[in-house]
Parts: sequence; C-alpha cells; structure tokens
Amino acid sequence: MPGPAGPHPAPTPAHGLIPAPRTSWATRPGGGAGYVLDEHTRIEARPGTERVARWLRATVGAATGLPLAPHHPAQGDGGQVVLRLDPDLERRLGAEGHRVVVDGRGAVIEGGSETGVFWGAQTFRQLLGPEVFRRAPVDPARRQWRLPALGVEDAPRFGWRGLMLDVARHFLPKDGVFAYIDLLAAHKLNVLHLHLTDDQGWRLEIRRYPKLTEVGGWRPRTKLGHRASPLWDPRPHGGHYTQDDIREIVAYAAERHITVVPEIDIPGHSGAAIAAYPELGNSDVVDTSSLGVLTTWRTNPNVLSPADHTLRFYENVLEEVLELFPGTFVHLGGDECPKEQWKASPAAQARIRDLGLADEDELQSWFIRHFGLWLRERGRRLIGWDEILEGGTAGGGGLAPGAAVASWRGYAGGIAAARAGHDVVMCPEQQVYFDHRQAAGDDEPAPIGYVRTLEDVFRFEPVPPQLGEDERDRVLGAQANVWTEVMEDRRRVDYQTFPRLAAFAEVVWSALPPPAERDFAEFTGRMAEHYARLDALGVSYRPPTGPHPWQRRPGILGRPLDGAPPIV
Repeated sequence: MPGPAGPHPAPTPAHGLIPAPRTSWATRPGGGAGYVLDEHTRIEARPGTERVARWLRATVGAATGLPLAPHHPAQGDGGQVVLRLDPDLERRLGAEGHRVVVDGRGAVIEGGSETGVFWGAQTFRQLLGPEVFRRAPVDPARRQWRLPALGVEDAPRFGWRGLMLDVARHFLPKDGVFAYIDLLAAHKLNVLHLHLTDDQGWRLEIRRYPKLTEVGGWRPRTKLGHRASPLWDPRPHGGHYTQDDIREIVAYAAERHITVVPEIDIPGHSGAAIAAYPELGNSDVVDTSSLGVLTTWRTNPNVLSPADHTLRFYENVLEEVLELFPGTFVHLGGDECPKEQWKASPAAQARIRDLGLADEDELQSWFIRHFGLWLRERGRRLIGWDEILEGGTAGGGGLAPGAAVASWRGYAGGIAAARAGHDVVMCPEQQVYFDHRQAAGDDEPAPIGYVRTLEDVFRFEPVPPQLGEDERDRVLGAQANVWTEVMEDRRRVDYQTFPRLAAFAEVVWSALPPPAERDFAEFTGRMAEHYARLDALGVSYRPPTGPHPWQRRPGILGRPLDGAPPIV
C-alpha cells in the first residue's frame, strides 16, 4: 500500500480536479500505471473514518457496481483503499487538510480529521472519471476502474465556503435541497445558507405558530419576471419544510460535512409573517389584518413592529429554530427595512424615546442587537446582512459581541465590520449574486443585474486589499447567493448557479494568485472534464456556447444593468 508521502517530486497537472489542489505529483516514475478498482477492492476504514467509507460505497460503489467490501486484517495489505486520520496533516494543514496517494498497489486517503478524509474522498472520486458521478453503472459489464498514479495534498483557503439558496421566493422541494447538498459536497463547499422566510413566503414549520406556514406559506399568484413585468403566473405558489424535513436535511448535510445556516429575516422582509399574524405589524399605521403574502418582488413597506410582543414571538420562533439547526450561526437578515411606518407609528416613536435612541436606524440596530444578545446567551452567534452595522451605538446599540456580517452591497460593509472587530463573510452582489445574468445576449432568461461570466467569478477576490493583516483574518470566507425571484424551479436554479459555482468553489478553496494573474485558460481546460461530471449529476447548467432553446424565456422582462459593476 502507498505510505505517507515523502518529499514531493515535480508537480503534475491537476488531472481535471476542481477546485485545483495545492500540490499534486506523480507517484510512479514516468507516469506509470496507477491503481485499478475491481471486484476485489476493499475499503479499510481506520477509526474515525467509518462514515466516509459508507459514503464511498453509496456513491462510488453505486456508480461502478463494485462491492467495495470492508477490509479485514486477515486479508493482508493488498488491493485496498485505506482511509485514516493523520495528526501531522492536522498540524500542518488544519482539520480539513488531506492527502490522497495512489500507486500500483492501492490508494490511501488521509485527513487531519474526518472532514479532511471526506474532502480527500471527493478528490478520489473525481480521479475515477465523470462516470462515477452517476447513480448506477452505465455499463454493467465494466468491472475495472483505473486511477492515475498520483499524489495530492490539499487544504482550503477559507473556512466558510458557502452557497445561499433562497427557498422563500420560490419553494425548492426537499429532493432539490438534497441535490444541492450533494453538489456543494462535490465542490468542497461546506455551508448551505437557507433563506427560509421573506415577504413572499414562510418555509419553516413552527409548531407554536402554525399559521406561519398555513397562511404565510402560500401566495395566490406570482409575478413573472422583474417587478415591472405585466405578466403573472395565476397559480397559487407555496410549500414548506416540516421540522422532520429539516432534521433530515441537517443530518444529510452533516454526513457530507456541510453546515446548514437558517435565515429568519427581521425586521424587514417579514410580510409573510405579518400576513399570518397581523399583530406583528405596525397596526397603528396600517390595517395589518388586510395584508396578504406579497405576490411581486418590490421592497415591502410592511415591517415588524418593535413591540415587546414581537420580540417574544420571534424568541419563541428561534427557540424552535435552535432545536433544528445545531450550527453556531443563525442568520437574521436585517436588510432592506423601510422606516416609513416606524416614522409614522406613535408606538415606534415612543419606543425610540424610551430607549434614548436618536432615530429609526438606531431602532433597527437595537432590534437586531436584542436578538444578537439573546443568541449569545444560548451559545450561538448572529450573522446578518451588512445593514446591521447601521444605527451607531447610542442607547446600547451596535452589534452584539460575536455577531458577524455578510457583506452583500459590496465590499464596504465587510471592510467596516472587520475594522470594527467583527467577522465577515464576503458575498458582494456585484461579484457573486448568481441571479445576475451570465452574458449580454438577448437569449439570457429574465436577465437581471450585471453580466457576471464564469471568468468574472473565477477572478473574484474575497479579501479587500484595504484590509490590514489582522483585519484580513476577520474574513471567514465567502458565499455565492442565489435569489430566486425569477427562478421558478430547480432547472432555473441550476442554470443560474452552474457552471459559475465551480469557479466560485476554486476561489474559496484554492491558493490562487491575484485575480489578474489567474490562468483562466488552464481552468477552462479542467472545466471540460467537469462539464461531464455535471452532466452525470443531471445539472441543467448554462452551456459555454449559450443557453439551450429550452433554457430561454422570451418575453419575460428582466432588469439588466450595463457596464462593469462598481467596486463599492
């Protein structure tokens, strides 16, 4: 069996691996033959790697039709794939660091932790070829699968490598969520941010408040395209995840070393909750009992009342959320909260006076800080969109200790947060909002925003150059955001997300040079094989040559923005 790698020979090409590894080398002189998986191949799962072995049998075993039976010590050392933990890798590369070594005798997948072994197993799977990304053998007669004689040692650049899926605007059924968890794992991404609530729908069962899904989970019709479009889909749209669905999703993600971060949006983007429970709104300003779930995509003036009963309501909601999502972070939105109703509300103005606040911005800061402290008392951390920085520190405002910022309006919010001592996740809309169009042509379906090509995403840099060395350490990583106003089903989500997610995965995983120096031609060469993997996985990605006829949506109005996006 291959042993721990010694000094590495000259690097070799990355064999189509995405994201690109830090180091790869030939394990046999002259690039000799590697190892062949066959009916006799066994998996030896050393202590702590048993779940990875189960995943390999469920994926590689299913695609190849090979049993990949457990190894028994009496069977000797020949013809096997060994999974094991290596404390030295953890010391040198961190818990997610891993090494895959293949030669003529077999393969060893080592990691600094079980997570590292799992990412090594993803590399191992890619080395076997695109057919291994299918769910069953295409050629049942094929009984041998060749691996190249190759060593790979790797570790991620960032700890937060995420994708935000907006399941509130258009509900994505559970099987689609599972599919995206598998797609994240295949790209070594480790955070799935689920945008669960908004003006257009509430998607999470809260047992204490059943009307959140019974009423707030459905809208009578849906705007087709941009908000200025005259077209409507007259069908009711809705759906939600039960609490058991969420437990299943979270467990499925955890087996793939992915954390699910829930988002419960407050105090804006709360129209569905107000439609279900009108007392949550500013009833001294507007007849909240007449409000329904929003059917179009405009900013909603109907925001939460800053009353004590609203705070208690959302504390009760979050009690159930914490039971379902065991991760550290809970996202509470905090973005795009119009203040007009608070300005007109005697109750809101009284709250501002009682708290000694200066204005409505400070009232929102107080609102967010309340829940940041509430989460902190329970061992969790708040994360919110960069508007949560607004409002100053008067009256005890400002972010709660440990709160983090997702910088979406550009880089400025992340820079300000890092300089103020807060952790940051970079997701600037001008760079990594995948609802933005991929080309300038008329064939792009419901074109939104700036043109962001595969190459543009490949050249995205999460760490702003303005940050000093200590401040750069505040950047936890980055995530791409997929807002689904004009994405009615998984095929549309696939089209907007892929292939750009592959480039994003490389940006947040690999140790790349500065953006202008990155070799896009080399990346494109590796993508040729990766497209075949996406085909095998059934992903309806945008082809490099432009959309298929069935991917176009003629007559559906978008909102394209011309020119290069600003760096703000």
